[in-house]
Amino acid sequence: MMNSGISSNSMSSSSAPGNNSSNNAQSPGLKTYFKTPEGRYKLQYEKTHPAGLLHYAHGKTVTQGGAVDQWRSVPLHNPSPKNKKKEVTLAHLKDKPAHAQPQSSSSFGVTSGVRSAAARFLGGNGSKTLSFVGGNGGGKSISGLSGRVGSFGVSSSSSSVGNSNFDGKGTYLVFNVGDAIFISDLNSRDKDPIKSIHFSNSNPVCHAFDPDAKEGHDLLIGLNSGDVYSVSLRQQLQDVGKKLIGAQHYNKDGVVNNSRCTSIAWVPNSDGAFVVAHADGNFYVYDKSKDGSADPSFPIIKDQTQFSVSHARYSKNPIARWHICQGSINSIAISNDGAYIATVGRDGYLRVFDYKNEQLICGGKSYYGALLCCAWSMDGKYILTGGEDDLVQVWSMEERKVVAWGEGHNSWVSGVAFDSYWSAPNSDATDENVVYRFGSVGQDTQLLLWDLEMDEIVVPMRRPPGGSPTFSTGSQSSHWDNACPVGTLQPAPSMRDIPKISPLVTHRVHTEPLSGLTFTHESVLTVCREGHIKIWMRPGFGESQSSNSDSLLSSSLKEKTSLSGKTLSSNYKQ
Repeated sequence: MMNSGISSNSMSSSSAPGNNSSNNAQSPGLKTYFKTPEGRYKLQYEKTHPAGLLHYAHGKTVTQGGAVDQWRSVPLHNPSPKNKKKEVTLAHLKDKPAHAQPQSSSSFGVTSGVRSAAARFLGGNGSKTLSFVGGNGGGKSISGLSGRVGSFGVSSSSSSVGNSNFDGKGTYLVFNVGDAIFISDLNSRDKDPIKSIHFSNSNPVCHAFDPDAKEGHDLLIGLNSGDVYSVSLRQQLQDVGKKLIGAQHYNKDGVVNNSRCTSIAWVPNSDGAFVVAHADGNFYVYDKSKDGSADPSFPIIKDQTQFSVSHARYSKNPIARWHICQGSINSIAISNDGAYIATVGRDGYLRVFDYKNEQLICGGKSYYGALLCCAWSMDGKYILTGGEDDLVQVWSMEERKVVAWGEGHNSWVSGVAFDSYWSAPNSDATDENVVYRFGSVGQDTQLLLWDLEMDEIVVPMRRPPGGSPTFSTGSQSSHWDNACPVGTLQPAPSMRDIPKISPLVTHRVHTEPLSGLTFTHESVLTVCREGHIKIWMRPGFGESQSSNSDSLLSSSLKEKTSLSGKTLSSNYKQ
């Protein structure tokens, strides 16, 4: 599909600032900064995985994480049929007294040694950090695994060796490449991860982190085989081994569903509920307070084209199965209050559900092809989607339909996210004209930033009989006559009926196709499908402030309850 053209930056560049210039060396044609109306975003440093593992990344997943007091995850996609999914998550571990730690082994005590490096990576909308997170901490430790994840072997906690350099707090970037999960320190200049966890026979493909987990497991991991694990991230960092420890195992050997996990997320305000989506069009609801043993007794789905919900007959996991669509669910996103679940799939439809009432609220089809990613605004009023039509769609929960199309990518859109930390200059809390900043990345290697102000959008007019579309005369297009009825899936809209918006910034950030992005208080993080992460510092943030990032991120997430501001000039060119 052809897109409106704001050209990408392709000028030569110098290496970004850093302790190790080789870590930040840029490929020819890539700039180490990009401009916005509020100032320059500068490439501060990069994160990656051991170079020897690069060739294993092809056809497999890359996942990263880092977040503060909230969860998020970013779905990553590669058009290659061998490449399943890539995802990124941010995980912030708060201070915790030593006596609160699970003492399954004497080697697991939290030391007062040097603080382990904190790492953040890109994240999407309301998903959470890693893929390996287990039950509520009350589950049994697994001494070994058999079947399709055999050598993934979860080590017995009694045989683990403690890491004296970990003091139980920090912000971490968690990602997966090939058959391994890597954990990096976001604030450290060291590009290499501080921890790796290896699997065999199946690869980790999605993950999520729950920063509000009071005790026990806070990290979820979904595998290609359909198996799901929950673990304590803190416990993994305390151990120096390369195998998962203290894990709770769900859907073991695919007993309930043997199709690939595609997306995973904690449900906010639910005391341990989480959702796992699969490639066969189903997602399952789990409760980490219940036993990990599976209940495979769900009824046969009679009509694959119809939405349906079935509940487990016994008090086991999973507690419910939601059949969403024919074909794969490519991504799920849950609103910050836990009230709504959005799904996008291979069939090209966005679907939004009321989680508590198990009801379809609204949705609709892409202009063309599959949808690959989705994200909620912090206030739950808007949803972003991206996919194979090269468009970024903006959906309104109030109108229950598409209200804007973002044109600017030249290939599939693989990641979208709202920037909840940004506010327009001169904005105040009483300003009713809210402006949203969001970002998108795609297979075209570009990062695009957008500003959305609904009051400034020009609504297309109804097309006169026999005439051409006009934006100056006549009544509004019929697409805008009324809000769509609850429970209705809309067909693909006409191109002339939807307002178009253009990107504020277009910047080529990697040489390889991109798979995701996330926003933090200090930076924007981008990741390519090869698993290389770049941290772009916001204007006004630099090296002197890196030591304060944890406190800044934590306070910002607590205070950021709404977005406000005035519109900025669109089509800002560098």
